[in-house]
Amino acid sequence: MSDFLHSGWSLFVAGATVLGLVGCLWLLFVASKREVMADDNTTGHVWDVDLKEMNNPLPRWWMWLFVITVVFAAIYLALYPGLGKFPGTLGWSSTGQYKTEQQRAQETMAAVFDKFKSMSNEQLIKDPAAMGIGERLFGNNCAGCHGSNAKGSKGFPNLTDGDWLYGGSPETIAETITKGRMGVMPPMAAAVGTAEDARNVANYVLSLSDSPHNSAAAQLGKAKYVVCAACHGPEGKGNLALGAPNLTDKIWLHGWGEGAVLAMISQGKTNIMPGFADRLTAQQIHVLAAYVWSLSQSATLAAK
Repeated sequence: MSDFLHSGWSLFVAGATVLGLVGCLWLLFVASKREVMADDNTTGHVWDVDLKEMNNPLPRWWMWLFVITVVFAAIYLALYPGLGKFPGTLGWSSTGQYKTEQQRAQETMAAVFDKFKSMSNEQLIKDPAAMGIGERLFGNNCAGCHGSNAKGSKGFPNLTDGDWLYGGSPETIAETITKGRMGVMPPMAAAVGTAEDARNVANYVLSLSDSPHNSAAAQLGKAKYVVCAACHGPEGKGNLALGAPNLTDKIWLHGWGEGAVLAMISQGKTNIMPGFADRLTAQQIHVLAAYVWSLSQSATLAAK
């Protein structure tokens, strides 16, 4: 009911619900009256020569079942939400039930996560139980965007390649999971100049990673790249503080090639990574961050 902007809609829904229940009882009352229509206990309607409609009363069991159904509905509406904005005498809500169940689950798992609380990330990554839990947390909370294999897709970062927009330390990963991130690339077409200037800058950006590009256009776009350098750096190596991508490593989050880069320059992009502080406990985030970190560090740690 919170979707309605006027309280009148709440009253309308409540009134229609109550009138519907009353109407059901009235209909039952009317239908239960038996009027004699003919001497042979029929309604007088005949089909197919000898098929007659009888004027028998409603079965008592059916009538009482109907009444019980209406009474049950009335009790339900008194206890639970259903009459407009009336919350019900029990104060139940789906959100409240979800939070209660979540809290109960967290309390049940608290003893398990207390074991990992004092462990370092290096220790966690070598603990099969911790990594198993981390993998399950990842599957339930992160795989929807980053994929079950954590390799991401267009617009969703690959977490296995060691390329990090905000930094790849376990502490930074935990901060990202906790608070979320919002990366903004503003449209830069007007700042760059003409459409031809934007195309030239796109080719210069491609040249930074030695990706296929038009060399002549890239040389013309080098001077205009200065408007991009404020975020991506004069050498195009990015800025972890801003989440500005490294343009020299051939890793393209939103697609590669002149068309994709030109679209970013012209239209910009806003990417949002939601925070999970309200969904996961600090201990769960600690284990999950270690698991995510392990996806790009396992080979390095194994060599130690």
